Amino acid sequence: MVRLFCCLGKKVCVKCTDDTIGDLKKLIAAQTGTGWNKIVLKKWYMIFKDHVSLGDYEIHDGMNLELYYQ
Repeated sequence: MVRLFCCLGKKVCVKCTDDTIGDLKKLIAAQTGTGWNKIVLKKWYMIFKDHVSLGDYEIHDGMNLELYYQ
């Protein structure tokens, strides 16, 4: 389960397997009701790209990411 914290204070928990960042954004969009293409996922200064898998970024269960809207 990946925990996401929005800059507006919203918290989202999403269950995902070894998907891509784009797939993760679509799961988040289904829970939050926003468009998946307006979601930006970050960790510190690094913005995650849609086509890269979660495993390549070493995103594991229980990890916290920053969730922003464009």
